[in-house]
Amino acid sequence: MSDSTRIFGIRAVIEAIDSGKNIDKIYLQKDLSGSLIKELGQKINKGDYNISYVPVEKLNKLSKGNHQGVVATISPIAFQSIEEIVEKAFSLTSNPLFLLLDQLTDVRNFGAIIRTAECCGVNGIIIPEKGGAPLNADAVKTSAGAAFSVPLCKVNHIKDALFYLQASQVQLIAATEKTNTSVYDLDLKKPTAIVMGNEAKGVSNSILKTVDYKAKLPLLGKIESLNVSVACGAILYEVVRQRISPEM
Repeated sequence: MSDSTRIFGIRAVIEAIDSGKNIDKIYLQKDLSGSLIKELGQKINKGDYNISYVPVEKLNKLSKGNHQGVVATISPIAFQSIEEIVEKAFSLTSNPLFLLLDQLTDVRNFGAIIRTAECCGVNGIIIPEKGGAPLNADAVKTSAGAAFSVPLCKVNHIKDALFYLQASQVQLIAATEKTNTSVYDLDLKKPTAIVMGNEAKGVSNSILKTVDYKAKLPLLGKIESLNVSVACGAILYEVVRQRISPEM
């Protein structure tokens, strides 16, 4: 996180909300009180912000100044709506490719995935409004600038995006070990959305029940799982392979 994407102080965060800044996350000290914090709380409740209640030690690390118990991060990237991303994708190609990240938490994994997605021609990356890794300076840096090229979208719930994609005739595929189907056995030349899960828990069960297919990568060693950004890259490049291979 850099100073250019971080603001601190109750009044500063209130003004950022009032001016329509693209606030990625708000860190609040536990058990704050007072009229200003009440005003901030009212504004937060009217919106849909990603909030973390943290001890003062965390805020001290995030801010070198008088944070007054509040630090917020501003996303350097403008997000688009799911409707905008899907409409634009289909205007460019008959078989768009989307990527959904279900509660991914590591910002460097996030950035690495964005970079790979850009290289693979992904038409849009969809993340949840709350609970996922912030698109902060570290994520943007790890993406090697790809975050400025790939359309990004935030939704209240990943399942809402899945239903919208299904209605748009996009097949939904979740990457999970909870299946016997290999990703190599699926037809990925159709309009496709790939769902990657949380680093520890994988794709949530409710989403696994929603998708059209579940698929996994073969693991031939003793380790039972891949890093999520590595797995995502392998799956995306299987999509690329199928779509550019003349015999497929």
